[in-house]
Amino acid sequence: MTQALWDEVDDYFRGLLVGDDPRLTAALEDAAAAGLPPHDVTAAEGKLIHLLARSAGARRILEIGTLGGYSTIWLARAVPDTGRVVTIERDPRAAEVARRNIERAGVAPRVELLEGDAREVLSTLDGPFDLVFIDADKRSNPVYLEHALRLARPGTLIVADNVVRQGAVADPETQDPDARGVRTFAEALANEPRIDATAIQTVGAKGHDGFVAALVTA
Repeated sequence: MTQALWDEVDDYFRGLLVGDDPRLTAALEDAAAAGLPPHDVTAAEGKLIHLLARSAGARRILEIGTLGGYSTIWLARAVPDTGRVVTIERDPRAAEVARRNIERAGVAPRVELLEGDAREVLSTLDGPFDLVFIDADKRSNPVYLEHALRLARPGTLIVADNVVRQGAVADPETQDPDARGVRTFAEALANEPRIDATAIQTVGAKGHDGFVAALVTA
């Protein structure tokens, strides 16, 4: 198994099931041109969170980590015209790129982009949200989970991306602060009686990765 093969499989399913979208492609290109890190979800992952949001009938979505707005567009396309995606971005340069991409994609009326440190911005928000997508600095995932629970209702779906850390998450001695943050996050999920959760490893264009899906039950 090689990265080239994973890329080939991703391309196959993207072409067959996701398709090409000029506005989404432009969002990735603009983010790259602005020098933003290539941390966007893949097209397949974008379609997945879009389908999860639609399956949940989500009307209010919270996204922690906007970057260039690629995943934001996928989520905004999942809510009705009267729905809302609240997304938080710490980097002003990324927020500027995201605003352009969101506007060009035609979903700006359904998106509220808040700038600042998510750990501070989250404390100003009121819930409930129907879906929470966590895709920011992993070392802060335990804090993000606390806020997600406060802003949730029974039935809220919490999805956290990039939780495998190329396998480092399984190493109890890891010194990687992001992997340690994910481990603490996973332990908090396991010990939280209001949550039923699982994690899935993935391989693809982003290499060895994975995500958590957690349902708030009470």
